[in-house]
Amino acid sequence: METMRHYPFIYFLYEANQVLVYKIQTLNYITIDDVVERGKWEAYELQPFESFAAFRHERSSPKEGWTLMVEQDHLNLFVDIINDTIQQQKVLTTTTAPMVHIVCSESVAGSLRVALAPPKYVIGFPDDLSIGPLWKLDEKRGQAFRHEWLMENINDGMDDFVNYHHFMNTIREIQDIPRHLPIYIWYGDNIEEQCGLRFFLYLLREKTNEIYLINTGEERVSNRHWNVEQYDKISLSANAHLLFQQQWERLARTKEVLRLWLHQQIQAVPVNAYDSLIITRLEQLHQQQGTIDYIQTGALISELLTKMEAPPNIFFLEYRIRYLVYSGVFELKGIPKSMHHYQVKMRQKPLQH
Repeated sequence: METMRHYPFIYFLYEANQVLVYKIQTLNYITIDDVVERGKWEAYELQPFESFAAFRHERSSPKEGWTLMVEQDHLNLFVDIINDTIQQQKVLTTTTAPMVHIVCSESVAGSLRVALAPPKYVIGFPDDLSIGPLWKLDEKRGQAFRHEWLMENINDGMDDFVNYHHFMNTIREIQDIPRHLPIYIWYGDNIEEQCGLRFFLYLLREKTNEIYLINTGEERVSNRHWNVEQYDKISLSANAHLLFQQQWERLARTKEVLRLWLHQQIQAVPVNAYDSLIITRLEQLHQQQGTIDYIQTGALISELLTKMEAPPNIFFLEYRIRYLVYSGVFELKGIPKSMHHYQVKMRQKPLQH
């Protein structure tokens, strides 16, 4: 699909003679919902012998009574092109915040925003990098590769491309950080934040900002004070930054989908690392029942979490439970559209005659 920027308008040659025109109304990054439900679109037809390169919407009349009806892949392309254009137009020095904070997860970012005094600038990373492939994640092909794996295996209840666009927009936000602001990265001794730390520092590899690392240790996120003075604040040296960057580059050459924080290192483990624990716990629950009856998947996952010192992503556990269903180890009752919509039990072996 050919495109042309005529800021604040973007032209999309959607069909041989049809041009869709989108008007950028905000410098905030957008999602599919913004494009479909709130986007300002007009449609035009090229005149005979009029080239797309020469088209200007001001010289034409828009079509009347039309509706934006395009394929999902094209919508995703629209969002990426619009956001790339927004990024080119952004004025990066308008914030009055004295520093920028980066944390893993949007919910954690919400807690930090509540705790900080204004003005504040907080970026929450929306993806858990402890699961799923990290191969070439700083490139479009790696991002598409990871997105495809997540769509095929992880059932978090979100629309297919919502997480993808949040992910892409957060990368843009990190790239947009003004060069004069010091950057504070919060992390702890857990796999999600250790992976996130290395990815953030890789994305920041060409920035000249002062970077400070705040390690909250083994403290649970829910118990954190979110006060810089409560923790040791380490200024990141150039050599340390290079070391983290090289560690990420090694991760980005792999295609494993499950990682753990072991012995102060990120280690890949087999995708079925939790399968035996899942099976054992379900068998124990059957023993407590006194029979083999269905147990809600969400309840099984809750039981698993109580037995784990460093529990993994709960949606990864649900993925492995579905795998055990599909491979014939468990039986299923219900529709597995979320962990609360179906039940499982051990598949009983048929009696031998």
